[in-house]
Amino acid sequence: MNSAEKRFLDNVSSLSSLHIPKLHKVVCGLVLAMVVCASLILWFTPWMQTAYGTGMVDSLDPVDRTQAISALVDGQIKQWHVREGMQVKAGDPIVTLIDTDAGRLEKLQSQLAAAKAGHQANETAVANAENNLARQMGLQEQGLVSRKDVEAAQIKVQELKAKAASSLSAINDVSMSLSRQSIQTKVAPVDGTIIRLYSGGVSTFVKAGAVLGQFIPLNAKRSIRITVTGLDAPLVKKGAKARLQFEGWPVFQFSGWPGSSIGTFGGEVVYVEPVASTAGTFQIWIMPDADDVPWPKESATRLGSRVKAWVLLEEVKLGYELWRQLNNFPPQQTAESESSQTKTSSW
Repeated sequence: MNSAEKRFLDNVSSLSSLHIPKLHKVVCGLVLAMVVCASLILWFTPWMQTAYGTGMVDSLDPVDRTQAISALVDGQIKQWHVREGMQVKAGDPIVTLIDTDAGRLEKLQSQLAAAKAGHQANETAVANAENNLARQMGLQEQGLVSRKDVEAAQIKVQELKAKAASSLSAINDVSMSLSRQSIQTKVAPVDGTIIRLYSGGVSTFVKAGAVLGQFIPLNAKRSIRITVTGLDAPLVKKGAKARLQFEGWPVFQFSGWPGSSIGTFGGEVVYVEPVASTAGTFQIWIMPDADDVPWPKESATRLGSRVKAWVLLEEVKLGYELWRQLNNFPPQQTAESESSQTKTSSW
């Protein structure tokens, strides 16, 4: 402080008489004490790290997923046997197709008969050629024919065998076409529900493989498929526990204190996909936890319903977790998980 500033402050007579009110001192002390106490609580309060992800109810078994009802052959829709939302049993007819060529079935049967007759003739020719070859070999031993005649007979046998194999292939092709043509009614593979029909009414032409509708099996074995970030995915292991929140289900969730959560359901990680998506995320499959509360009924958590999930990782202090979140660091990794990853990399 220079002399000019000192003289100015000496001329302010009221400055020395000003005092901080006692109430202000008390309030400042209380605020400082609360900050210190809050810091201590945050530092020593335990917190469960979680890997958060969103997804939907799905099924690991392809048989339990939504299945497409496809046309078996080219043709025209003759009759729908079901409606959307209808319950069907295994073997119940779904849709019947007819070929636009009314005489196609008879034509295929005629082709099959001709192919069988041709194959029979080729088999007879092969048998005659083999008899001729045996006769030629006997004459060669007697010195009546040359080796060249025997080789010519062998070549003839091979040619006729190839021709017989070709006619047999023609029979198989016609039989396959005839079999496909005769199976024109699509039936339900298992018990389930018709959820959607795409094609129009009768007289609609469809090609083989065209999707006519969708079918969902009854009592499908449900699982959860969620997506997590690449920051959390390396620490999610098979067998890890998870807490699940189903869409439309009342819940009071504490991600860091799973024991205090209300309305959530338990799950167990069964598979972590090893390849990331184009967005850099990973998909994780979760099955019900046998030691926890059973999941809601299928009527409340249907296939395709949205789900939020928190995969439980390591227990840390709340202060550390806040610091980690602010700095966008990955979750803490224990020595056990580090050693398992080291063993995996060494293999």
